[in-house]
Amino acid sequence: MTIQGNIVDIPNKRIYKGEIYVEGEKIINIIEKDHDVETYIIPGFVDAHIHIESSMLVPSEFARLAVLHGTVATVSDPHEIANVLGKAGVTFMIENGKKVPFKFNFGAPSCVPATSFESAGAVIDSEGIKELLAMPEIKYLAEMMNYPGVLFDDAEVLKKIAWAKHFKKPIDGHAPGLRGDDVTKYISAGISTDHECFTYEEALEKLQKGMKVIIREGSAAKNFEALIPLLDAHYNEMMFCSDDKHPDDLLVSHVNALCARAVAKGNDLFKVLQVACMNPVKHYSLDVGQLRIGDFADFAVLEDLTNFNVLETYIDGIRVASNGTTHIDSVPFEVLNNFDTSPKSVLDFQLKATKSEIRVIEALDGELVTNELIVDNLVKDGNLVSNVAKDVLKMTVVNRYQNDAPAMAFIKNFGLKEGAIASSVGHDSHNIIAVGVSDEAICKAVNLLIANKGGICAVSDAVEKVVSLPVAGIMSDKSGWDIGKAYAELDKLAKAMGSSLRAPYMTLSFMALLVIPSLKLSDQGLFNGTTFAFTSLEV
Repeated sequence: MTIQGNIVDIPNKRIYKGEIYVEGEKIINIIEKDHDVETYIIPGFVDAHIHIESSMLVPSEFARLAVLHGTVATVSDPHEIANVLGKAGVTFMIENGKKVPFKFNFGAPSCVPATSFESAGAVIDSEGIKELLAMPEIKYLAEMMNYPGVLFDDAEVLKKIAWAKHFKKPIDGHAPGLRGDDVTKYISAGISTDHECFTYEEALEKLQKGMKVIIREGSAAKNFEALIPLLDAHYNEMMFCSDDKHPDDLLVSHVNALCARAVAKGNDLFKVLQVACMNPVKHYSLDVGQLRIGDFADFAVLEDLTNFNVLETYIDGIRVASNGTTHIDSVPFEVLNNFDTSPKSVLDFQLKATKSEIRVIEALDGELVTNELIVDNLVKDGNLVSNVAKDVLKMTVVNRYQNDAPAMAFIKNFGLKEGAIASSVGHDSHNIIAVGVSDEAICKAVNLLIANKGGICAVSDAVEKVVSLPVAGIMSDKSGWDIGKAYAELDKLAKAMGSSLRAPYMTLSFMALLVIPSLKLSDQGLFNGTTFAFTSLEV
């Protein structure tokens, strides 16, 4: 097979007309040769940190969409499904991914459960991490979210890090806002990356101290604008990632869109492409081609180097996408789940008022971090209730693995004027999380998800709509197009009910993520992510 085009030679910073000769999986020759073809050939894009589960698609279906945008590989942390199903979940992701021509590179989830302050469906201890890291399919120790464990020399955390060093595999970080001596110690433990930087100053300090910084632009957390000014001087130490990408967004674009934005801001094309295509391959020692003789034939054919519109994608010499059509077929797979809680009653969501003020989670659009507010409560019949007028709504997290009383809190900025929305995608333990204007609406939404053994939903007096997620309660058994369309309709409904958030379901899914400051809610109670301790709802 021969492919003609303008070949983009990233290491030598040149573009020339040429032909690429492919035999089997490999590039056997590249010749500089004049022709009339005006397309551009680049190494395929690599998402340097993503949870495939957050696309609500199994790996094989994720691949069918990602290749449309020139993506040939991901560095994927399967800790979402691991928190539900343990090592069996990780194995499911690996085996499903092997069924399609796409290069998934999975890590060993370092924090299952993410903390001891929530109820997950499984535990992976240091011995489990050892077993996973011994597997050739496992490329790295996935994000060490338990940064307090690193800072305070927790024995189990240090054992996991030691096993990664033993197997000579990189260690990913997760330390939002960590600065000064604390981040110095965190890095000295051997942790090599961070995708959680949300300010220029934080990212610069981590770069200067030897960390690789991954610019994240996902469906909820968007740090591109804050961090992209660092690329020009630090392109050797940076990568692009999505972290979490909802299916409707994946239908539209992937890493290619970040390249277009970076170039539009005046960044050097070759530096941008090194960040997007080459740095992840080098850092994680991936078996992904870099457009060289002898490499795997993993590359994308682009219409131009401005909009980064992808015409064709090749992986191991196979044309996997062309002109907006995927050539990867759907594959059969077993549906696994772990869901064992009974329907709830409205009484389960009532809270007696004893004081006049409450702590409120302030959700920030486009951020995973939250603020803590102290506000006057609203009481009805002696119970704390949602204050729709002031956009302070009741929120719950319900243990989906056993019958426990729901945990309750209040949250600002969801903006709902009617009904409730709920999801069993609740990072990282994936309990049911819901927010609504009344106890009745919250109960209705929670019970709809229990009946479906997982999904996302919106309910009101007039509407009841659910997207089922039967695979571990977090992924669909449908195609990416089907789930992308269904999710987009549900997102539109939540906004019609009043939410002004860009991605209300994605934001909701992170409101139980305790390792991100400052105030979150687990199934066990309201949690202060700064002090790493439970706190009271009433003040």
